[in-house]
Amino acid sequence: MLIAKVIGTTVATIKDEKLLGRKLLIVRQTDERGVPSGKPFVAIDSVDAGIGDLVLTAAGSSARQTTVTKDTPVDAVIMAVIDSLEVEGEMTFVKS
Repeated sequence: MLIAKVIGTTVATIKDEKLLGRKLLIVRQTDERGVPSGKPFVAIDSVDAGIGDLVLTAAGSSARQTTVTKDTPVDAVIMAVIDSLEVEGEMTFVKS
């Protein structure tokens, strides 16, 4: 699992039929404090996340293990919206 921040949305009107009705969000990997640390990528949203949310993502074959993504051609899924992060006894993120 990776921590990422939702930074945008994407629309694809022509896509695989298994992706019809699925929200595609642009996310960027972050560190435990929410500081960007990677390239943006597109992930299928399985939890109704929104722009600005800090989320947990899964990639590769693990991305196809949720109810929403089972047997779909996806490489990344948003599977949780983070409420808070505590690292070594310090709260590094709290959703406002």
